[in-house]
Amino acid sequence: METLATTRMSSKGQVVIPEEVRTRLGLETGVQFVVVGENGVVILKTIEPPSLRNFDAIVGRARRQARAAGMKPSDIAKAVAKVRGRA
Repeated sequence: METLATTRMSSKGQVVIPEEVRTRLGLETGVQFVVVGENGVVILKTIEPPSLRNFDAIVGRARRQARAAGMKPSDIAKAVAKVRGRA
């Protein structure tokens, strides 16, 4: 069931999510959101880390794609060092 509520933005750009919505969605202090805004619409989507099982699947898929592309572990190390400004 949808909950309709209003809120307003503070001078610091902060928006309060009404308690009823927080409770219904199980939102707790510290939850992070992706914020998308376009054409007068603002969408907040919670960011949830993948489960360990899903994370393992993501890493496995990335490793297979890297091998298929001919990448070696040393290529990855160089790329990481470059991004960190150490190359």
